Amino acid sequence: MNSFAEIVEEIKSIVSSDYAGRKIFDKDIADILGISQMNFATMKKRDKIPFGELLDFCAKKSISINWILYGQSPESLVEATNKFYMVKYFGGVNASAGGGSDTACEAIEQLEIPEQFVNMLGGEKELKNIEAINVSGDSMEPTFSYNDIVFINRAKTDLQRGGIFTIRTDAGLFIKRVQKRIDGKIDIISDNKVYSTQTLNPNEIEVIGRVVSRFGDVD
Repeated sequence: MNSFAEIVEEIKSIVSSDYAGRKIFDKDIADILGISQMNFATMKKRDKIPFGELLDFCAKKSISINWILYGQSPESLVEATNKFYMVKYFGGVNASAGGGSDTACEAIEQLEIPEQFVNMLGGEKELKNIEAINVSGDSMEPTFSYNDIVFINRAKTDLQRGGIFTIRTDAGLFIKRVQKRIDGKIDIISDNKVYSTQTLNPNEIEVIGRVVSRFGDVD
């Protein structure tokens, strides 16, 4: 997959005709993607790709995100078109990785993913169980950041081995690292150590599914 810097250069090439031959700066790309210059600089430093904003950009330009992410030539995309897969995307749903939840209209969209990404989700056979939602908040930094798109396998709800799950509690919808204790209670853990661990009883948690990827590997 291309780095953040390579993706920025690709976007500059795509929009070059809109700038009458003048040099295109990073701040121009930040504006195009709808990202503040401060957040853009942080993403560039961390090599953190803004997948949601890229999807919107590609949709507006009627190009495949495979072109942006993998540097495929337009000619190769003709053949690749038949190798794309679709998963359910709840673009109006945000699972909080912070101190609260933010859920909105649960309108279902179809999110196009490239063939190379399917194996990260468990293979083609698992796609029927996969749903994608957005992340809000910072308690799972650096694993997840605000506006990441994460993929959930709703068939995987067993907490016995622990891992990162999307869960619902009385406080709302969350993405957290979950660990079952010997006494049967559940530790709700944030990767950002600024946030303390919360312990709940199993009947206080609804497990939506295991987080299996975010356009990249999940630890």
